[in-house]
Amino acid sequence: MTENDVPDPAELAELPGDWRRALAVVAHPDDLEYGCAAAVAGWTDAGKEVVYVLATRGEAGIDALAPDVCGPLREREQRDSAAVVGVDTVEFLDHRDGVIEYGTGLRRDITAAIRRHRPELVVTLNHRDTWGGGPGAPWNTPDHRAVGRAVLDAAADAGNRWIFPELEERGLAPWDGVRWVAVAASSTPTHAVDAGPGLERAVRSLLCHRTYIEALTGQDPEEYVRSFLAGTTGGAADRFGGRPAVTFELFPR
Repeated sequence: MTENDVPDPAELAELPGDWRRALAVVAHPDDLEYGCAAAVAGWTDAGKEVVYVLATRGEAGIDALAPDVCGPLREREQRDSAAVVGVDTVEFLDHRDGVIEYGTGLRRDITAAIRRHRPELVVTLNHRDTWGGGPGAPWNTPDHRAVGRAVLDAAADAGNRWIFPELEERGLAPWDGVRWVAVAASSTPTHAVDAGPGLERAVRSLLCHRTYIEALTGQDPEEYVRSFLAGTTGGAADRFGGRPAVTFELFPR
């Protein structure tokens, strides 16, 4: 199967692996740990470079903590969680948590990140209106929708010198080398990565967000994390040769 083939809906194709640099762009601390850290661990083990860019610091994510306290705490937890899966570079765009607006400003910031890091693969989180398909599916947050859509657009903007020409004036030359955008946690996945080798580190990575998890659930944090990740990765196994999987909807460019 080639990278442009559409897999049988009953099975998930292997995500292409012939790339060296990836840029993951999401809205909040913990988005990647809930979405695809097991895949990231496998990539960095293989010698690939992965950089994280977060639109916010997650400062509005914990009701009991004021934003000026919450933001720095969640930033520290994010840096610690990234390090567990081999990611050294974590950047924040400083959009306001909870009220990110899709528009040229967001597209420009993500375009700048793509030009700065020059990835072949760009990763983001579900940009669709709901989590899962069909009636009764939970509504997605406006931040996820805005960032995901902006990432898909910025992957093209990054290669066009006449869009955001001010970036070139800042030394950020156009980069038309993005070959794919991979959307994690999509309701219509097409590809997957074997989660098995990186699953234990994915558990430890998500556990780094302990303050957020303890505010979210009264369950023991490790039990909660293991159960969640086993469910999400195991749920795709029957479409990926029986292997636990991190799933993506792949948009070739």
